[in-house]
Amino acid sequence: MSRRPFVAVLVANTISTAGSSLTLIGVPWFVLQTTGSAGRAGVVAFCATLPVVVAALAGGPVIDRVGRRRVSAASDAVCALSVGAIPLLHYAGLLEFWMLCALMAVGGLVHTPGLTARHVLLPDLAAHAGTTVARAASLYDAVHRGARMLGAAVAGVLIAVVGAEAVLLVDAATFALSALLVAAFVRGIPAAEPQPRPEKVSFARYRAELAEGWAFLTRSRLLMGITVMVMMTNGLDQGWSAVLLPVHGREALGGATALGLLVSLFGGFALLGALLYGAWGERFPRRAVFAAAFLVSGAPRYAVAALTDTTLPLAVTMALAGLGAGMLNPILTTMMYEKVPDGLRSRVAGVTTAGCELTMPLGGLAAGLLVDGFGTVRALLVFGGTYLLTTLAPLVFPSWRSMEREPVSRTEPAPPGSGRAARSPRPTRS
Repeated sequence: MSRRPFVAVLVANTISTAGSSLTLIGVPWFVLQTTGSAGRAGVVAFCATLPVVVAALAGGPVIDRVGRRRVSAASDAVCALSVGAIPLLHYAGLLEFWMLCALMAVGGLVHTPGLTARHVLLPDLAAHAGTTVARAASLYDAVHRGARMLGAAVAGVLIAVVGAEAVLLVDAATFALSALLVAAFVRGIPAAEPQPRPEKVSFARYRAELAEGWAFLTRSRLLMGITVMVMMTNGLDQGWSAVLLPVHGREALGGATALGLLVSLFGGFALLGALLYGAWGERFPRRAVFAAAFLVSGAPRYAVAALTDTTLPLAVTMALAGLGAGMLNPILTTMMYEKVPDGLRSRVAGVTTAGCELTMPLGGLAAGLLVDGFGTVRALLVFGGTYLLTTLAPLVFPSWRSMEREPVSRTEPAPPGSGRAARSPRPTRS
């Protein structure tokens, strides 16, 4: 046993996530500064997230064949180049709006397979380190949240001091460092290397492998319900982070420093929420914790931003929202590892990630158009009301009760080449 691969992935994810937080704040601010248009900020968000859906849907079989370690390292390396090109072209006076959209699209296309590759490795890394999946998932999410907090705080200060374009250069460096860590230290884990397949690579085989992940997902009403719910909330969150919060920060809160503070507060309390769930969360009913955490972390942010124009009320709300949000991913991650066999993880993760991110391109675009057409307050209220209705699902639909149950059996996946998906453990109603 060795903890080195697990620690290397945690450190790489911390660095990469901190850098992504710089982009999360830096790119919308850069667009607002250079164009003054919330609609254009929405267009950039659309271009950045549309390829994410394609990459997530098609990436599962590729990840297994190429190898999870290689995909993770290559993904971060390409992201470093695409993000770094934006400020360099801007400094040279060559950056056109379409170029910005194209570079963000490239980053979106390759970033998700890298995240998926690291994510599906977690059970193997946990076993190699001698810890449980639940604890590893909580720690993984905790460092992710902590990195977002750090990155957001640094972004707010750096934008105010050196400008949004310089922040993107820092982000490029973090991607490069993450790629080096994974390539060098995530070794000795068989699941991280290319998985041998007896059959030749073909479009028909690729389509069959993709269909296996889709079939597994659709046979579980619980996993399908989770995917649809997170699909909706991810789209709304994308509108919040890419358009609504930056525009509200510019119009009412005084600038990028306040914006960085708010995102940092959310990330810091999300870190606390993940740690609290890792320590005590398994003692409580999953569905109750999940539903309460989603209700707290969603709609209140939009309502408070719409009804106030000062930082303090929104800061308190963002802290409470972060506390709830930090408990969500450990629950979802643990459930996914319990219910999906190892041989199907990459394919199922690819399909669920694509489903969860399906509305993200529309979320940023819709938010930009709503702000330009109807004003920031109305856009915030529309998004907040939709968020509230979405997060009532665990309390309304009976299939969510099976969150409390362990799967009855761990059916092994169908042999490669069979064209059949493994049967999903059926959710039971209590």
